[in-house]
Amino acid sequence: MNTTHSASPSAGTVAGTATSEDTLFRKIAWRLLPILMLGYLAASIDRVNVGFAKLHMAQELGFSDAVYGFGAGVFFLGYFLFEVPSSVILHKVGARLWIARIMATWGIISALTMFVSSPWQFYLVRFLLGVAEAGFIPGVIYYLTLWFPSQRRGRIMGVFYIALALAGFIGGPVSGLILQTMQGVGGLAAWKWLFIIEAIPTVLIAVLVVTKLDNNVQSAKWLSPEERQHVKTLIDAESKQKSHMPLRVLFGNRLVQVMSLIFFCDIFAMYGLGFWMPTLINNMGVKSDLSIGLMSALPSLFAVISMILVSRHSDRTGERRLHLMLLYALGAVGLSLSIVWQHNPTLGIFALCIANMGILAIPALFWNLPTAILGGAAAAAGIALINSFANLAGFLGPYLVGYAKQLSGNTESAVWLMVIVLVVGGLLILTVPAERVNKSPALSGEK
Repeated sequence: MNTTHSASPSAGTVAGTATSEDTLFRKIAWRLLPILMLGYLAASIDRVNVGFAKLHMAQELGFSDAVYGFGAGVFFLGYFLFEVPSSVILHKVGARLWIARIMATWGIISALTMFVSSPWQFYLVRFLLGVAEAGFIPGVIYYLTLWFPSQRRGRIMGVFYIALALAGFIGGPVSGLILQTMQGVGGLAAWKWLFIIEAIPTVLIAVLVVTKLDNNVQSAKWLSPEERQHVKTLIDAESKQKSHMPLRVLFGNRLVQVMSLIFFCDIFAMYGLGFWMPTLINNMGVKSDLSIGLMSALPSLFAVISMILVSRHSDRTGERRLHLMLLYALGAVGLSLSIVWQHNPTLGIFALCIANMGILAIPALFWNLPTAILGGAAAAAGIALINSFANLAGFLGPYLVGYAKQLSGNTESAVWLMVIVLVVGGLLILTVPAERVNKSPALSGEK
């Protein structure tokens, strides 16, 4: 029997029981998450389809592994430079218009990759893609803090980040199918069709964002006045307990710096592995483009399971740090096994499944750390600052893997580097005070 009551009984009939509050937040989640997840799914596919395009594009244009890795990674330099400014603008103009703008511009620029013919053109279009996308993830994370209190945010982030795993689960087979079937259609190479076809949904979703999302709970006419007031009361009460520091202080805050390093370690492994996974599978002896795409989808499916289970258990217990360390450990173990089993496709894919269960599930749980500490404009800028610094690893990861592969003729040394980085990230979590990030269990009847 559910006996847990809301923390705000004065908010009206909504606050009567935890069950009615669960219904309210489920209603909000069903309204917001499908649209945001579609946006992130499109973003993730547009980020990593360059890894599949490499199977044809690099050979046709004569790009070395180091050139291609640098071009894939320079995306994150543009992302880094414009992440905080973009998030500050979002805080001022509202999430609805700014997220739509981000999606429309990155869709168009992603499609323009089809015109690349030289390394410098490749570098330029990837840099501009990073500029266009800057602010999307921090904007979404900040946006969700306006609608969901911290006790519920773990599972909400877990559901949202399923889109990241689905990008591999859906994008891999679709990319492989495009490469295998579109060669020469309309006189264009298959890799050019890859960028064109996968950019179209991004622009269409931008229209959905601008017509369906509300900037905040106060403007949500699909909620009753009592429901809007109840959510606002919960969010305002929580906000008073958070740090509201100016931007200049934010840059020097020790916890912000540590959390940036923690997330940096995950992003390093995520994009190092994600960008080169098609090549790793190809090296296992799998040669068909479609087969590579299908096999690359399996680790993403395992990541979805991990995201849901770990985030849900973290919310139930209110514990964040140990759950996060477990995910870093899974990533390190999986990558280590992928080296041991690199010549066995079955065991090699199983190892990549274990790695992705940790690496891809980390962001969903990680963002509960800074959002538990920062509030207001400091939350918008702080999330952007952490994300922008961490995403520099998205530049270093693909580039170092490509450079190491070119020097040694294999990817073993680079994969071991990713293992070490993940271990460091896991250990850094211990420096974040438990009392600042661990919360009481979610307000629900679950046991």
